[in-house]
Amino acid sequence: MSLYSAGVEYGIHCLLFLVGEGGESRDSSVRDLAELQGVPQEYLAKVFTKLARAGLVAATEGVRGGFRLARPAAEINVLDIVNAIDGPKKIFDCREIRERCTLFEGSPPAWATEGTCAIHAVMLGAQKRMEEALAQQTVLALAMRFGRKAPAEFGQQVDAWMAERRESKGAGDIAVDQL
Repeated sequence: MSLYSAGVEYGIHCLLFLVGEGGESRDSSVRDLAELQGVPQEYLAKVFTKLARAGLVAATEGVRGGFRLARPAAEINVLDIVNAIDGPKKIFDCREIRERCTLFEGSPPAWATEGTCAIHAVMLGAQKRMEEALAQQTVLALAMRFGRKAPAEFGQQVDAWMAERRESKGAGDIAVDQL
């Protein structure tokens, strides 16, 4: 079982597609992003509601509206996205088992329960390092890494596909695309 939901994965991927040439934000609708990536539109709409609430994306106006990055891609990190979608999560819940040793007969001595549980301390350190690692990875850095991996024509194909979708969008798309 994973710590983070599929929504986190969908959200990160979508934000990468909102990073255009040179790191500039591009607009796209939830419908288009869902179709482009083959993910459920209804679920993605809920993800974008959370991203908007957290100030990571902003709605764009008009018939061709949708979403864009609310801040520069270099200022949005993976931890921001994780916390926006799933909220802060602990990787470990200490249940103070150290107090339950049968040899203590229901009355643990002070030495056994003094200070932070050593196991809990290890897990807190791991959580801190994980969150620091996620905070160091920006959407721009991920988009650049993806851009180096993909052939140049893929970026052009994405731009053309999104432009075609924006041009063909009708008034009926507004309600779904602007949450």
